[in-house]
Amino acid sequence: MSRDDIVLAIKDIIQTIAPDEDLTNLDHTERLRDQIELDSMDFLDIVMELRKLYGVQVPEEDYKELASMEGCVNYLEPHLADKELHCASA
Repeated sequence: MSRDDIVLAIKDIIQTIAPDEDLTNLDHTERLRDQIELDSMDFLDIVMELRKLYGVQVPEEDYKELASMEGCVNYLEPHLADKELHCASA
């Protein structure tokens, strides 16, 4: 998966979990929770979707790496290098 594919996949997961959020103007360097309404359960849902859809296990000590979109991409890129994009909603 490319970096752009990872961004689209993360946005797709967030849109599934928080369908009312507008993700069009996200600053990729700022914390997601500072830009959109995500509580700790929403965050855990994102982590679970990553595991379910892409087989990526994110240990709890690495959760901080997923705070921003840029952090998500940097963390997930090596884990998803050989995976195909399978968006939850097409």
